[in-house]
This record gives sequence, C-alpha cells and structure tokens, in this order.
Amino acid sequence: QVQLVESGGGLVQPGGSLRLSCSASGFTFRKYPMSWYRQAPGKERELVASITGPGTFTSYADSVKGRFTISRDDAKKMVFLQMNSLKAEDTGVYYCNTFFRASNYWGQGTQVTVSS
Repeated sequence: QVQLVESGGGLVQPGGSLRLSCSASGFTFRKYPMSWYRQAPGKERELVASITGPGTFTSYADSVKGRFTISRDDAKKMVFLQMNSLKAEDTGVYYCNTFFRASNYWGQGTQVTVSS
C-alpha cells in the first residue's frame, strides 16, 4: 500500500530555514509527481510546491516562490522541501502528497512553526 512519511518540521525563527523530507513506498516512485501542501490553523489546505516524475519540472505557489525549493531523490524514494527566509505566515502542518491510480495519498503531516 502507498505510504508517505514526513519529517523535518519544527520551531524556527522568522528568516530561518528548514528542510522537510518525505519517504515514499508502495508505488513506482520515479514515475509519479509529488507535491507538498500545507494547512494553517483555520484555513484550507493549500498546494505549496509540485515536482514531476522524474523531476524535470517544478511549480510553486506565488507565496513561496524564490524561498522554497522542491526536489526529489528517486533512488531513495524521497521528496524534499527546502524552506528559506521563513515567515510567520508559513506556519502550518505540511503534508506530502501523490496522486496514484485515481486516488490522493497523504502523509501524516509535520508541524512547522515560525515564531520569535
């Protein structure tokens, strides 16, 4: 079965950096696009960044362009989100996502809190 496990969240000061990781299993990872979403308290889940399989193209929400970078390691079946110049509004639970055989799959999420 498809499993996605995120890690790397935590508390960071404004202007700081974090690197999120997502380990995937249960499907042919290299063939499928991967995405990161986030959900802030009281808000809907939003798409942050996506990367195609095998990683030729990336896309970002306007709010994170120039600050976040999505990447993948197909050999390790992992996807990453490097987050720089973090702002308070980046606070939320970050989820790894893939769309496989007509179904969306999500990890359990990792909390990112940006606060001084």
